[in-house]
Amino acid sequence: MAEILFSVEGAIARVHLNRPRSLNAIDGVMDEALRDAWVTINADPAIRVVLLSAEGERAFCVGADLNDHPRPGQRIALGGGITGIGGPLVVVNKPIVATVQGHVLGGGFELAMCADVIVAADTTRFGLPETAVGVIGECGVVHRAIRQLPYRVALGMILTGERLSASEALHHGLINEVVGFDDLEAAAMRWCDRLLAASPLAVQAAKEAALSRLDHPLPVALGSRFEAIEQYQQTADHAESRAAFQQKRTPIWKGR
Repeated sequence: MAEILFSVEGAIARVHLNRPRSLNAIDGVMDEALRDAWVTINADPAIRVVLLSAEGERAFCVGADLNDHPRPGQRIALGGGITGIGGPLVVVNKPIVATVQGHVLGGGFELAMCADVIVAADTTRFGLPETAVGVIGECGVVHRAIRQLPYRVALGMILTGERLSASEALHHGLINEVVGFDDLEAAAMRWCDRLLAASPLAVQAAKEAALSRLDHPLPVALGSRFEAIEQYQQTADHAESRAAFQQKRTPIWKGR
């Protein structure tokens, strides 16, 4: 059985974790499959949105598989490179919508936080159990939490292993929406449709600009030049945006 299920449906790439018996824990084979998926997604201009999900109601992902041992010479960051934990960071240039459910723990929590939009089932529990169980290695699992949650909420989770419910995560702005488990797919597709309605090149340029200056002071970010945004001004999609506005119609994006 494949560690992940990868497919492209129209402009949407689906990346589905598929180790439900192991609560979708990430082993070396899954890491390699995820890396291949991210490389394909980045290279294919027809792909405009990524939908990240996982099999089973019990867990989205519980992090690295502790029973797995790295292969000789293998150096892939957790999650196929997307988290940057333990290896080179892979930056996905398309927007990612993630659906999460059940246990979202450790590196699995980190993987979810790599998404740009998160829709959570109402049974979801987020956690960083490393210190509570006395197992902590690569510290990447704490760095996104301290940036995406209020300081004391994040430290409470990091230092004690305390879990965060879906409703609490929504309250703190960690996720975008909470729905019943059976409604995850429909809710995620609504977000995908919103992203597909926007110019794909503008979305990618905006994501790159926002994330590349996230940790810089505001004056530095405001004073920066962003090549992707400047290049967008010369595209057919930019011309289409002006034409559609003048003609009072819905734009038809070509992605070029």
